[in-house]
Amino acid sequence: MTVVMQLVSKSQFKSQMLEFLRKVEKEKKPIIITHGGKPVAKVSPYTEDPDSVFKNLRGSVLSYQDPFEPVAEKEWEVLK
Repeated sequence: MTVVMQLVSKSQFKSQMLEFLRKVEKEKKPIIITHGGKPVAKVSPYTEDPDSVFKNLRGSVLSYQDPFEPVAEKEWEVLK
């Protein structure tokens, strides 16, 4: 499925921002904001599932020992 995005100039978006935000919310289609005909920003509907935030991390921890023990100072640098 291809989503056709509406192009809107910055000045038009500025003067009608609330209308465009309502449109994005209602139609669930993003809007591209342009400046001089070039895309500079994208306004997309918020669709993130709270569980999807951690989806990529699931299964990534192979093992851990003593998770509640403090990290040694020399190992701390690795975590930065």
